[in-house]
Amino acid sequence: MIITRTPTRVSFCGGGSDLPAFYKKHGGAVLSVALNRYIYISIHPFFYPDKLICKYSKNELVGKPSQLKHPIFRVLLGQFGLNGVEIASTADVPAGTGLGSSSSFTVGLLHTLYAYTGKYVSAERLASEACRTEIELLGEPIGKQDQYAAAFGGLRVYRFNRDGTVSVEPVIMSEESTERMERNLLMFYTGDLRSASEILKAQGDNIARDAEKEKIQKAIGDLTEELHKELTNDNIDALGPLMNAGWEYKRRMAHGITNTTIDDAYEEAMKAGALGGKLLGAGGGGFLIFYVPEHRHNAVKNALARLRYMEFGFSRNGSTIIYVGEKPKGI
Repeated sequence: MIITRTPTRVSFCGGGSDLPAFYKKHGGAVLSVALNRYIYISIHPFFYPDKLICKYSKNELVGKPSQLKHPIFRVLLGQFGLNGVEIASTADVPAGTGLGSSSSFTVGLLHTLYAYTGKYVSAERLASEACRTEIELLGEPIGKQDQYAAAFGGLRVYRFNRDGTVSVEPVIMSEESTERMERNLLMFYTGDLRSASEILKAQGDNIARDAEKEKIQKAIGDLTEELHKELTNDNIDALGPLMNAGWEYKRRMAHGITNTTIDDAYEEAMKAGALGGKLLGAGGGGFLIFYVPEHRHNAVKNALARLRYMEFGFSRNGSTIIYVGEKPKGI
């Protein structure tokens, strides 16, 4: 048996600049951190060598990969030509909550399959192949940030170059500042699950067709460089206002990004002492995150008591193999 653990992520600034409609013209940049909320994927030889079983929110027992309904399992197991295996996926957070778990799943599955076939692959290769799987082979209208955050982990800036390549740079801060930043972030679940594809497709179309939306997206991308500079100078408190500025821009990018529930919760958190925040992911639901000075934590939690609060921390590592067992004899 082999088990991999792959982090989800929080994107602080620059979301949307990783969409090809934007970065192919202007380049893009996102600053994000990996979370200690993970996707676990295990693989083990199956008793029946002519079948395979995939376990996620459903169980699929089939004779060959092309018969699988789950699109990522179908494409990647077909690509690796594997049969006679049992694969299971377990998640700390569900899909559709804005933490990039779908791309974490893809990165983790790739890592698991390569490990099972005895091949070492770099974080860059995991990220780029996950992008190819989701964007090119499955036609998802998404960007590249989630796959890279899942593969590399840590607090980093990801720059999306016009030629389609991605540059990865760690954010260098003191350990004390990193820990204070981690403590001052509060996350709340709005209770809505949604698919990012529809919103991201609309956002990409708006960038391509609307000069004003393209201008707003450029301003969102510029915030990434400003935040990077502030963090490297250990000015952690700049995170709140810059997230707030990015959220004010983002909510203008496409219909469905926000709603009354989200807007009301955001306003209440700000009144209670948050310095800024944003909705994570494409929009429409999922997690809200806020930067809150420690002495205002209780006030913000009380203001949003109707929402589910989730504790979390940063993950310094990207996708990792956490267990390798002996291969059963005779299989």
